[in-house]
Amino acid sequence: MIKTYQLQVGPLTRRLPVMPISDTMAIASFVLLGDAELTDYAAEELAKKVPAEFDYFVTLESKGIPLAQELSRLTGHQEYVVLRKSVKDYMRAPLTVPVKAITTSAPQILALDGADADKLVAKRVVIVDDVISSGGSLSAAEELVSRAGATVVSRLAILAEGDADKRTDIDYLAELPLFPL
Repeated sequence: MIKTYQLQVGPLTRRLPVMPISDTMAIASFVLLGDAELTDYAAEELAKKVPAEFDYFVTLESKGIPLAQELSRLTGHQEYVVLRKSVKDYMRAPLTVPVKAITTSAPQILALDGADADKLVAKRVVIVDDVISSGGSLSAAEELVSRAGATVVSRLAILAEGDADKRTDIDYLAELPLFPL
C-alpha cells in the first residue's frame, strides 16, 4: 500500500502519494496538471497577492503553465512567458542556465527564447510556480529573467515544500512537508 499525505489548500483536499526521491528523502507528489479545480482556486487566491504594478508572469515548464494562464486571465494580462526545460529548434538566440531541482536527479537547463527575452527588457515580472522547494528552479528562473533585463517583483507558488515555508521572499497558499526515510 502506498503511503499518502493529505494536502489541504483552502477548502480543497487532495491525497498525494509519498514517493522516495533519494535514499534519505521522500516527497508528497503534487501534480497540478489536469486539476482544473485546484488550478482555478489557487489562481484566484494568488491573484490577491500579485503586486499592483507588474508587466509579465513568468513560469517554468510545465506544471506552472496552467496556473500562469489562469493568473494572466484573472489579472487582465494578455501574455505570459514560459521558461522551457530544453532549447527548442524554433528558439532565436535562447538564454540558458543550469538548474538543479529536488525532483530531478539528472542535470537540467532552463531556456528562455530570445524573442521572449526581448519582451522582458526593463519589465517587472512575477515568477509563478506550482511548488517551491529547494529554490533551485526559482534561482535559475531569476537568473534568466535578470539576464534578459527584467526585475523580479514577486514570487508566487501554490505550495512551499520543506524549508521553503521559512522564506520571506515568496508568497504561497499552503505548506508541504518533506519526508525523511
